[in-house]
Amino acid sequence: MFKHKSALQDMLVCFALCLFPVVAAASEEGTPSIAASVPATENAQTSNPVPTIELKEDPPPLATIDLTLQPDDLWDRIRHGFGMPNIDSPLVHQQQAWYLARPDYLRRVVERSRRYMHHIVEELEKRGMPTELALLPIVESAYNPMAYSRAHASGMWQFIPSTGKTYQLDQNWWMDERRDIIASTSAALEYLQSIYEMHGDWHLALASYNWGENAVARAINKNRAKGLPTDYLSLTMPNETRWYVPKLQALKNILAQPRLYGVSLDPIPNQPYFVTVERPANMDVAIAARLAEMTIEEFHSLNPAFNRPVMPDKGSQTIVLPTEKVAVFKANLETHDKPLTNWQAYTIKKGESLESVARRHGLTTSRLKQINGISGRMRIGPGHTLLVPAKGDVASSDMLNVNLPVVKPTIKKAPPAKGGRSSAGKKGKKTVPAKKNAQAPVKKQPVAKRSPPRD
Repeated sequence: MFKHKSALQDMLVCFALCLFPVVAAASEEGTPSIAASVPATENAQTSNPVPTIELKEDPPPLATIDLTLQPDDLWDRIRHGFGMPNIDSPLVHQQQAWYLARPDYLRRVVERSRRYMHHIVEELEKRGMPTELALLPIVESAYNPMAYSRAHASGMWQFIPSTGKTYQLDQNWWMDERRDIIASTSAALEYLQSIYEMHGDWHLALASYNWGENAVARAINKNRAKGLPTDYLSLTMPNETRWYVPKLQALKNILAQPRLYGVSLDPIPNQPYFVTVERPANMDVAIAARLAEMTIEEFHSLNPAFNRPVMPDKGSQTIVLPTEKVAVFKANLETHDKPLTNWQAYTIKKGESLESVARRHGLTTSRLKQINGISGRMRIGPGHTLLVPAKGDVASSDMLNVNLPVVKPTIKKAPPAKGGRSSAGKKGKKTVPAKKNAQAPVKKQPVAKRSPPRD
């Protein structure tokens, strides 16, 4: 038995030695050890060649979109830059109905905005701000840079005097930069940015622009103390401010889908309408317009800040002209060999009166007062300096057709009602007043104190 066991061991060793080369060869050739168990039919299928498809022509390239290419129509550019959350409330629907019922008003405002809109959109995009803010001057002033409110807010962005001074908008005898297109736009966007950073919410920033940032902050704290929401629609505020953001939202909705609302918007070229040009010192408004071959009215629409018929050698010595008028202005200025101003300073002498000075220079007394910003309460006598036409010149109509300061209305202060609220904008910004909304109020909704500003 011992011999039989030993023989069996020898056979197993021999079998192992014979099998080892076969396994090694299989592993070197990459053939799996289970290949022998694959059915013959499956091997036959895998051995068939895979059919190929030959393309006679190269496939067309995939269409690409150039996101850096600006649209031709400025309205499309504005739509692409919308960035504020939308609000939906009966107030928005009511304001939409107000605008849609007045297509002529919308048309006039849009036509007026064509001069300024591109500049505002450019400035908004530089700051990374939502482009629907380019519609805010419609709410504020109907895009009228000469708009003036009973709260003494002035210009397209409706700055009150104190806020204008805070943002370095000069207000002096010669000019009021609250009406300046470039300066006021820069100040307004800087102001909007600062109050947005304060609240972190554009709707609250707009409420602050209308009502005042401190008033909005108090309303937020009041709601927070009561455990109430602090969003725009949840705050207690004056009706003017409550309707303020819905007006902007209504305009945004109409602009976003004008065809849906049956509104036809003429395209606005997506290119600058105006540029700034250096001017000589002490230049008449009328002469500048004549050299640019523009009407006085068109020149005023781009240079509304000047209070007097002569642009003095003070502050910025630039004027704003349409892009297509720059070359003709410079060419005419080079060949102009006459004085650039027809105005001079005149000091009242002893024994003279405003009436006699006006008569001597071909003016009415009221016109002389208006040119020099003389109100009824001012006492003018010997030693007072006036602006009058130059010696030998008679004041012509185009010399006098200037942006003279608007006479501030006298408003009697009514006694405060018990438990009453201060008016919107008293501590901050005040917008242009307009007539009360003639439409019927929606039930259980606050009635707006005023409609969007009329032109």
